[in-house]
Amino acid sequence: MTTEDRMLLKRINDYAEKVMPDLVTNKIIIAQQITKLRPILQEIAMEKGMPVEDVLVKYMDLQSADAVEKEKTSIK
Repeated sequence: MTTEDRMLLKRINDYAEKVMPDLVTNKIIIAQQITKLRPILQEIAMEKGMPVEDVLVKYMDLQSADAVEKEKTSIK
């Protein structure tokens, strides 16, 4: 994961913590999570000249990659 990717992931996650501080992911429907994240996703999309959908997909990919990295670290 590049430094830019990590910064993007942190930016979205920081925003998510503000708008969904009591988030229990298995109790909130994905569509509701996306709706709450839409403002930051749109902001990033405009900055990068990308469709919002591409930013969402990139975010989901980065979340998955981050989870794999954390799991590898915890196994060692």
